[in-house]
Amino acid sequence: MAKSDNRIWELDALRGLMILIMVFIHLCFDLDYFRGIDLVKNPVLQFCMDHCGVSFVILSGLCAVLGRRSVRRGLQVLGGGLLITAVTGGMYLLGMADLFIVIWFGVLHLLGTCMLLWPLFRRLPTWILAVLGAALVALGVWAETAAFGSWWLIPLGLTPPDFCSSDYFPLLPYLGWFLLGACLGRLLYPRRRSLLPDFPAGAWPVRALRWCGVHSLWIYLLHQPVLYALVQLG
Repeated sequence: MAKSDNRIWELDALRGLMILIMVFIHLCFDLDYFRGIDLVKNPVLQFCMDHCGVSFVILSGLCAVLGRRSVRRGLQVLGGGLLITAVTGGMYLLGMADLFIVIWFGVLHLLGTCMLLWPLFRRLPTWILAVLGAALVALGVWAETAAFGSWWLIPLGLTPPDFCSSDYFPLLPYLGWFLLGACLGRLLYPRRRSLLPDFPAGAWPVRALRWCGVHSLWIYLLHQPVLYALVQLG
């Protein structure tokens, strides 16, 4: 996917669908947090909240295999994550929200870090990537029950007792899911071509999803300010 005219359409569309689901989840969260409208307990929404994040990380790992500018893209995404930390931290300092709203290591921090680390893993055999990915996922399960942690270890998933955040994606286990996604990319796209070349990818609903997928970073950066304004004005 290094060239814009040679993108694999179904991956863009799937990324677009996932980013729209994330926007919807955040809308429901904002309505609950700022307006007291409780939609979070809806079983469909709970299913999306439980699985969309992992699916998005796996898809990102899959796409990393097909891309070539991992470090450049990683710096852009990580920069976006740091910007979100600054904005949410500012909201807390200005008294607009409590400490829970601050995003210390969210999905953009995670994906940016994974992209920056990917060149270290790129040349490993697929079976080693799979074993390493599974091991990191298992370590993540352990990290959730670990009796120690500190603010310096937040990126790893070892948090202090008073830690809270509205969006938290630590390297353990999610770097593992990223590497498993890379394995999936090698298995599904060895020729770097669409698996559905005859599908009508030019139909407008698919084009809309593809557009969202291509511009997913900007959508992620801009959707929360827009949602916040709409919820406050509604």
